[in-house]
Amino acid sequence: MSIDGGQFEAGRSLGFNYLQTMWHIIIPQMFKAVLPTLCNEFIALLKETSVASYVGVVDLTKAGNIIAGRTFNYFIPLFTVALVYLTLVVILSWLVGRLERRLRRSER
Repeated sequence: MSIDGGQFEAGRSLGFNYLQTMWHIIIPQMFKAVLPTLCNEFIALLKETSVASYVGVVDLTKAGNIIAGRTFNYFIPLFTVALVYLTLVVILSWLVGRLERRLRRSER
């Protein structure tokens, strides 16, 4: 919906059929428009997996709780889990920032 209808008409005027127009003109523009939002949603989903562990999904938080329960040391395993989540989020945010800058530079 965010791609102008004239883009589709331009592809058709160049002699492309429907699939060629979508593949060569519409989808690359759609990819640039959707990718930053999709990456941010992925990062938010990663952050929310710790909340999902309380519902019954086994993930890093659950593994940290299991280790803490066996060793009776709760600080180190949960601190390690927090560092893993923080590292993943920082790396993914940095990659998304680079991707957005690259896409912005290709628009010029």
